[in-house]
Amino acid sequence: MNQTLRNKLVAAIAGGSGAITIAAVMLGNADGLEGRRYYAYQDVVGVWTVCDGHTGADVRRGHRYTDRDCDALLQSDLRKVATAIDPLIKIRIPEATRAALYSFTYNVGAGAFGKSTLLKKLNSGDVAGACKELQRWTYAGGQQWKGLITRREIERSVCEWQQKPQLFNDGLGPLNAGTPPSAPGVF
Repeated sequence: MNQTLRNKLVAAIAGGSGAITIAAVMLGNADGLEGRRYYAYQDVVGVWTVCDGHTGADVRRGHRYTDRDCDALLQSDLRKVATAIDPLIKIRIPEATRAALYSFTYNVGAGAFGKSTLLKKLNSGDVAGACKELQRWTYAGGQQWKGLITRREIERSVCEWQQKPQLFNDGLGPLNAGTPPSAPGVF
């Protein structure tokens, strides 16, 4: 993960941001996992895409999108992801874990997430195992992609950030296991 993205994620997570905000930091702008593009293009499997990975019938080829357009599309897309997968998650998880799952689902779709071993492990209480499952999803169009390997490693890292005690120098500080669930940044 590049240092700029890491710093933005640390600030969002440590600042108590919600999952959609953390996921938007992960995905948005030039340093995000999707990489912002202002003109429509075909992704590795031929899907017309724009901005931070937005797809759909509303993608206009030849139109130049602005940062404001891209931010609005990403927020709208992440709200749809949250609406689709939040009901499938049956246990309480930290916002960083939820954000990583939003990023993952944004990429693979809610249908794939809903049928995944990852979700089964998560709902059985094996959150660490669910986070590790992310690394298995590195194929598109029948071949493995270096970009997906990198993306899944970053998603796994964010998924696990609030699952274990943090190193003192990672900018997040220690995980306070005794903090009540209502405290900011905790479950």
